[in-house]
Amino acid sequence: MKYKEAYELGCLRLKAADISDYKTDARLLLEYVCGTTYGDLFTKGESEVSAECEERFNDLLVKRSNHIPLQHLTGRQEFMGLEFLVNENVLVPRADTETLVEEVLKDLHDGMRVLDMCTGSGCIILSLLKFSNDCEGVGVDISEKALEVAKSNAEALNINATFIQSDLFENVEGKFDILVSNPPYIRTCEIEELMPEVRDHDPFIALNGHETGVFFYEKIVAQAPKFLNRGGLLAFEIGCDQGKEVSDIMSRGGFKNVEVINDLCGNPRVVKGFCY
Repeated sequence: MKYKEAYELGCLRLKAADISDYKTDARLLLEYVCGTTYGDLFTKGESEVSAECEERFNDLLVKRSNHIPLQHLTGRQEFMGLEFLVNENVLVPRADTETLVEEVLKDLHDGMRVLDMCTGSGCIILSLLKFSNDCEGVGVDISEKALEVAKSNAEALNINATFIQSDLFENVEGKFDILVSNPPYIRTCEIEELMPEVRDHDPFIALNGHETGVFFYEKIVAQAPKFLNRGGLLAFEIGCDQGKEVSDIMSRGGFKNVEVINDLCGNPRVVKGFCY
């Protein structure tokens, strides 16, 4: 089978399976198994695909047609221009979360100590350390398997960070200049309504914000002042309908200059404030 034919077949099969971005996914899966690039679709479209690559491609098309996330099939996802290892034990890093990183970078200065609560793949803390100098980063997660992924990412990116297994602040020590978190914030009753890639394949523990969706914001805000230096920043990613509720939680918790920041689509995505 020729390269372009394989791509077109992939598009047809994924479209029939109601994969929304079927063209991109077919291309990326083909590039993954063949070790090719985007340009090869145009310059090498008439070249033959080996039998081994064709078999692997067909196998991945079956899995993607069953709504296994693309990133779980390739084992990687780009975030903040960096490539992160991902699997079924962590949330796939999403472009929305780049807004959180970009906002924190505005207040991150050389030599600061940063705590990333609910670190998952480590994409937030590792991105912050990558784009700063001489900062100390600590990532916390309750999931040992998630921390294994985060540690692998730190090693792959050659970034020095500390990762701690902890139920929120249970095993955390010391003070920090910045506390950043993308906690679980989906209301339990809404998880069943999510797209199958998320509902069936992302870790439930990383999605479930309990009945209200703000359970973890309340928990973190209540304890954060004990772990933040005076003037320290607390910054959260939020669901697009949680801006007022989370900002009110922070204000009641004593945080000052609380503000809601929109993402590139104009949706509320980050709430941040300062501890005095």
